[in-house]
Amino acid sequence: MSQAISREPAEIQETLEERAYELRAAEGATWTGTRLAIGIAIFAFASLAFAYFYLRSGNNLDLWEVSGRAHSAPTAYGAAVMAFMLAAVALTVLAVRRLKAGRLIEWQTAGWASVLSGLLALGLQIFELTNLPFYPGRDGYASCFIGWATMNIVAIIGAVYWQETLVARFAVLKRLFAAEGTTFDSPLPAARLFRANADGCAAFMIFMAVAEVFFWVLFYVI
Repeated sequence: MSQAISREPAEIQETLEERAYELRAAEGATWTGTRLAIGIAIFAFASLAFAYFYLRSGNNLDLWEVSGRAHSAPTAYGAAVMAFMLAAVALTVLAVRRLKAGRLIEWQTAGWASVLSGLLALGLQIFELTNLPFYPGRDGYASCFIGWATMNIVAIIGAVYWQETLVARFAVLKRLFAAEGTTFDSPLPAARLFRANADGCAAFMIFMAVAEVFFWVLFYVI
């Protein structure tokens, strides 16, 4: 009478090379994903820029600005939104540099300051929509401006949320790293992936700075 022999499956062990490859793949995926997000945002804002120049150059029936520049969007609000957003971008880039240098307190301070500046820009952009001297469908300028303000609000929310989650996750990882006696400039996988994520956030914020300046010139200057 044969007896069934039970065998437990052997535990699979990853080699150091496999772990290093997986870590590099995760870093590459983070880099690619963040740049794809920037690419999507570029296409979205490019469509708005195309609509702006197409309607302005055509000016069919003189409907680009029926009331003239005197009834365009308030310049003071636009300048304030741009200024606070540029400050948020500068603080984000500074925070990432401090993180790479191992100055964790400065990174955390600059990170929270960036979140605050971004929230101020968001609040001013929303408040501006309640104080416009025109209704949304008045003319081509008004329609493009409402599209820009809406897209800007969505982009700022995404950027501020990204930065806030980074700073909040930093507080958690900092305690874990301190318990293990390591720091954020270590080659540990969690630290490397965090730095890659922070780099992606800084790249997106730099794109936001370019978009803010470009569309501020379009809607408030020329």
